Amino acid sequence: MTDSPVLITGGAGFIGSNLVDALLARGVAVRVLDNLSTGKQGNLPRNPRLELIVGDVADPGCVRKAVRGCRAVVHLAAVASVQASVNDPVGTHKSNLIGTLNLCEAMREAGVHRVVYASSAAVYGNNGEGESIGEDTPKAPLTPYAADKLASEHYLDFYRRQHGLEPVIFRFFNVYGPRQDPSSPYSGVISIFTERARQGLPITVFGDGEQTRDFIYIGDLVDVLVRALMAGQVESGAMNVGLNRATTLNQLLVIIQDLLGGLPSVEYQPARSGDIRHSRADNSRLLARYPLSEPTGMREGLAKLMDLS
Repeated sequence: MTDSPVLITGGAGFIGSNLVDALLARGVAVRVLDNLSTGKQGNLPRNPRLELIVGDVADPGCVRKAVRGCRAVVHLAAVASVQASVNDPVGTHKSNLIGTLNLCEAMREAGVHRVVYASSAAVYGNNGEGESIGEDTPKAPLTPYAADKLASEHYLDFYRRQHGLEPVIFRFFNVYGPRQDPSSPYSGVISIFTERARQGLPITVFGDGEQTRDFIYIGDLVDVLVRALMAGQVESGAMNVGLNRATTLNQLLVIIQDLLGGLPSVEYQPARSGDIRHSRADNSRLLARYPLSEPTGMREGLAKLMDLS
């Protein structure tokens, strides 16, 4: 890669800051665009090859400034809470879809082509229930968040065909690891469970705990993102990012209990609106393009997250 920076939108957040570290370690200059609504400046290291622009992807002028002079873009910025999109579909739409469109226009104007986009398994809704979900599984977004993610994929494909963008679209399943803020309403279930377990606080499970998720450790995801950025050629078509392993929330609690030697009380409450019952990635397309040689197991990943390894 050239000395021009890679732009990471949402780069002060959980996934973004881990990617920042990985790129800087490889000698790649990085520019971060983040409004710091959920990202934290403290997640970013002091490094002369790192530039932070505090701004919002919903602001087209700010996005144009951030894109100018960049080598490539990783678009992670989003309001990632399903519930927030249900409560405020217009507000979240500005970040989750308009922000993507602003980025596409800025890249077209600046002549920047490669963009790695964080889409979501939420685009499938409840389709694929009880089986691994392939990329061709019918899309059935159940929430404004999921609808915006799917619409963003279509816009990126339009800009690929019309303007020569090189989008690499990843549909993230459930990512976990260090820096995932357990106090945030946008946080994943693992960070919430582990933090409350370590503090001895009661744990709330929405539903019966038998709902399944496909969890992938942040280090494995970052490796994939870096390779997608640096690939000489990219293929069209979205890719699922998961391990094709289904874990119930109850199984997750058992592993946490085993690692910590105990667990506080667990309370089960009714499932939340828009929550998906079962989710497991068919990751064959991902493995064909970006093989995961030794993906991190759940027990190992949880131990790293809780600094027990």
